[in-house]
Amino acid sequence: MEKPTEIAREGLAALLGAGAEKAQCRFTQTTTDELNVDLGECSLLRTTFDTHIDLAAIKDRRKGSTSLNRSGGPALQEAAAAVIGLAAASAPDEAHEIAPAQPAAVFTAGASRPDRDKLYSRLKELLHEIGARYPRIMVRQAILDFTRTESALVNSNGVDFVTRKGIYRASVFFSSREGERVSSFNITGFSSRDLERSLLECGSLDTLLRQSTEQLVTRPLQGKFVGEVIITPDCLGDLLAFLSGAIGDGPLISGTSIYRDRLGKRIAAPVFSLHSRPAGGEICDGYFVTADGYAAGDLTIVENGVLKSFLLSLYGSRKTGLPRAVNDGSAFVVDPGETAFEEMVRSVKRGLLLARFSGGVPGESGDFAGVAKNSYLIEDGEIKYPLSETMIAGNFAEIFKSITAVSRERIDFGSALLPWVAASGVTVSGK
Repeated sequence: MEKPTEIAREGLAALLGAGAEKAQCRFTQTTTDELNVDLGECSLLRTTFDTHIDLAAIKDRRKGSTSLNRSGGPALQEAAAAVIGLAAASAPDEAHEIAPAQPAAVFTAGASRPDRDKLYSRLKELLHEIGARYPRIMVRQAILDFTRTESALVNSNGVDFVTRKGIYRASVFFSSREGERVSSFNITGFSSRDLERSLLECGSLDTLLRQSTEQLVTRPLQGKFVGEVIITPDCLGDLLAFLSGAIGDGPLISGTSIYRDRLGKRIAAPVFSLHSRPAGGEICDGYFVTADGYAAGDLTIVENGVLKSFLLSLYGSRKTGLPRAVNDGSAFVVDPGETAFEEMVRSVKRGLLLARFSGGVPGESGDFAGVAKNSYLIEDGEIKYPLSETMIAGNFAEIFKSITAVSRERIDFGSALLPWVAASGVTVSGK
């Protein structure tokens, strides 16, 4: 195994030797022990290794960058020369900069090596439990792995960070079958520091497996209405991705973000608060160092409906004159509300339990249209039945404003901690 700090410093030296005025190098080495299940049987156990080097340099206010997966001296020298060539061919920009000096730090999280016996026994246990509890489920594929990452980031201002992280990750792809009937497929995943719990207890897996068996028989929706949706934790990520994208570098630099003048103003209902917490321990599958070379901190993005922070990088901040975010986003935590999930359902006159959304990327305004999958009709405060694929349309920005409730219950996915969210004003179209 290579020594990340030594390789990162070698890369930095190569950039400076090639003529860079300012430079950064990140070396990442990843080892993954992975166990696969295909069509219900454990089929593959393998260990993979990956090496990744990111080089960036600034010269004459021009920036160049590249990535490579070889760490030998000649490869680094060639890559460094290529980066300087790319910088020379780019346009000058006063916003280019690297992170300032910070105290050197080593960040450590998780185990240093996998428990391979438990990796196997937990996956076998999962297959047995699914077979006993949900005999109509077909596990099309399941992956349980342990990923160990060692990373070093250094720059010419003296930044020197090392990260060592070990995490278990699982993903399960499944559907149900009974005779000629086959349900729509579904997939979920989660991360964990250890394997102390049954995999069926992690994330939303048990709930989704149960729903899959219910979805062997679906009904089409009749007619069209504008109503309320209860967005499940699995589906909430689509809504959060829209918001985080709209408050990032690209839209804010170009001036196209609908939130460009909304910092410190209300953009969501007062019951909604969103945080990004990659480094505080609440999220086990987080990160400690940002892409632009800062020690990552936790931040509040929306507090009681008010936009508290954009997600601007160092470059985005210098380009717009707005504050730099203390992290790169993701690792989302939504505060729990005061309403139980069952109470949320009882309050819906006519609407959907929206479990999965399939559609194109929403427009800059937030307009969306797509298909509700693995979802349920709610009428008169009851979940009635699973729907066949149903069209839905609306506006993500307006959904944030029209949130009526946030559940007390939350699902811990390891990479995010999310509740159920109810909102009004979504158009639902059937036959």
